[in-house]
Amino acid sequence: MSQASNKTIELCRQLVRQPSVTPDDAGCQGIISTRLERLGFSTESMPSGEVSNLWATRGNGAPLFCFAGHTDVVPPGDPEKWSTDPYSGEIRNGLLFGRGSADMKGALAAMVTASEAFVAENPSHPGTIAFLLTSDEEGPATEGTAKVMETLVDRGVAIDYCLIGEPSSQEKLADNIRTGRRGSLTGKLIVVGEQGHVAYPDLARNPIHHVAAVLSELLGLVWDDGNKDFPATSLQIVAIDAGSGASNVIPGRLEMLFNFRYSPETNRQSLVALCEEILDRHGLDYRLQWEHGGAPFHTRGGKLIEVVCAVIEKETGRAPRTSTSGGTSDGRFIAPHGVEVVELGLLNKSIHKVDECTPVADLERLSNLYRQILKEILIEGM
Repeated sequence: MSQASNKTIELCRQLVRQPSVTPDDAGCQGIISTRLERLGFSTESMPSGEVSNLWATRGNGAPLFCFAGHTDVVPPGDPEKWSTDPYSGEIRNGLLFGRGSADMKGALAAMVTASEAFVAENPSHPGTIAFLLTSDEEGPATEGTAKVMETLVDRGVAIDYCLIGEPSSQEKLADNIRTGRRGSLTGKLIVVGEQGHVAYPDLARNPIHHVAAVLSELLGLVWDDGNKDFPATSLQIVAIDAGSGASNVIPGRLEMLFNFRYSPETNRQSLVALCEEILDRHGLDYRLQWEHGGAPFHTRGGKLIEVVCAVIEKETGRAPRTSTSGGTSDGRFIAPHGVEVVELGLLNKSIHKVDECTPVADLERLSNLYRQILKEILIEGM
């Protein structure tokens, strides 16, 4: 095992051992700041509410290449269901276990060690290397990357290329990269009925019965067919709550939570309008609150995609697939500012699951890919 590999593994374990459940950074950004400052990075903490944000730069001028990611993780759930302490960073059978090992503390560690190796080889490199980190990606995402980008735009800072360490790989490291994501729109629906005895339905209004026809119509719609770059828009009902728990009581209220993942072939406004038209047409007494998680974004071409694909093919012997699948990412706050955004990270098979883990060998490989991408962008491309 090489020295670089040891550094990436140990840094990943150090980060995993910090219980940084969103929005708590738990000291992760301090650990990373210390490493970056030793390299000559200028680091700036940008807290917002309970959220920790970090902006760090080394060098001057264009191009500005930014590593972006998050230090927060989702809760581990019941620790008793894990085969090891969720924050142990235990290595077993070639795998490093722990919440956040794949999503995405392993990638953060690889970014840091890649930068260390690159700077050692190129201490007077042209351009600027930056890190944009937040502890608000797994949460509401309102006080994290979005806030930092607002500040950078106000300062006139222009990011040219952004590599996000989200776990994009599926079967093998770097077999898949993401060049965009669908938009996200969540609806919180309350349907009001009238409570009553089940034996006297004529004296009550059952909101479950009233919403059934609406659900049938919504779930039968084809919202769009997507396009060559994006999957079709999809609707998922994620929660329905009604009833008192008694078998002889018609409920007087129903609450439902649903989410659209939408392609660029539609938009937030049309989805909202169609849903509300259907609810109105069925005569429901309802209240509906919308939360927009972000619009679709897509890097359709450019130097970053070319470099990332070329480096992966050279180092692995195979070209990666490009996709826009998956959930949302903080790329939705960065791409709209004219930034080329690509997501490249570890395997996503175990993310958000019990016994989340990442192959130890992939940590060194990912660090090397990041280092080669830095070299191609800042040195070979000049």
